Amino acid sequence: MDLPRLTTIARDVVAAAERRLPAEVRTVAAQVPVCYEAVPNEAMLEEGWEADILGLFVGHEHGGDLRDDPAPLPPQILLFLENLWDYAEGDEEVFRDEVRLTYLHELGHYLGWDEDEVAQRGLE
Repeated sequence: MDLPRLTTIARDVVAAAERRLPAEVRTVAAQVPVCYEAVPNEAMLEEGWEADILGLFVGHEHGGDLRDDPAPLPPQILLFLENLWDYAEGDEEVFRDEVRLTYLHELGHYLGWDEDEVAQRGLE
């Protein structure tokens, strides 16, 4: 499937996931943009991220203290659509489910949850 179609599907899935969030979380979620990329870029790979990573949260977490960071990145959730499609083995329903789960997982990081807290909420 081509990237524009994957992006359309992923945007629809993320929008539906956001609508299902509790109101207070939905308000916070609206503050972090979701970026749809094909795959991680070279800089991410050079930082040590795996080439097949599905998603990534970058930037400061919600409510984080920015005083100690002279140049904080703006928060954003990155979803790597070709990797998600490969993970789904070309099955659109699996792709949709994995986009939703990956988005919620990365949103958890924006909310300040560590890997254990994300896992406790079933978002691993």
